[in-house]
Amino acid sequence: MKKLFTLVIVLILAGCASPTTKIAGEVVSCTSIQSAVTKDSIELDCLDGASSASINSIKGPAIINVWGSWCGPCKEEMPILRSFWAKAMGKVVLIGVDVEEAQIADGRNFVLNNGITWPNYFDADGRSRGYFGMGVPVTWFISADGTVVYRHIGVLKNEIELITLTSKYLGVKL
Repeated sequence: MKKLFTLVIVLILAGCASPTTKIAGEVVSCTSIQSAVTKDSIELDCLDGASSASINSIKGPAIINVWGSWCGPCKEEMPILRSFWAKAMGKVVLIGVDVEEAQIADGRNFVLNNGITWPNYFDADGRSRGYFGMGVPVTWFISADGTVVYRHIGVLKNEIELITLTSKYLGVKL
């Protein structure tokens, strides 16, 4: 009887566990991102391999999330960014920057396996370090004139935090 009771409890608890659902991402072209090339430009290639942009001259309202596929906290905040992007698309530009990868395929796989559907750049040689600094994740808020108005260092805790920061620093209401 004890074994049957234990089996029933295990089955009930297993049924309550949330399934791990893989959400497919897409390596999105970066051609829609507006930036101007200047003498101080930091040019980064897009993960799609077809385009590049001057990452330090992007006009907003934009949010730039700097991540690496090897970064556990970066993976933790992807569901927050996915949910936010579903609400913010068309109101704000969301851009990822993949840093410190061994190879570009690692970043592409991360995008595909974590449901990322916004453009992402690839910093193959660390040239953006002087602009973004070291460490990930970090999320930058860029105003319409291209000014960095806020840097959030560390993991975004939840979507409400991201929505609040977007409203406060970019004036975009979701």
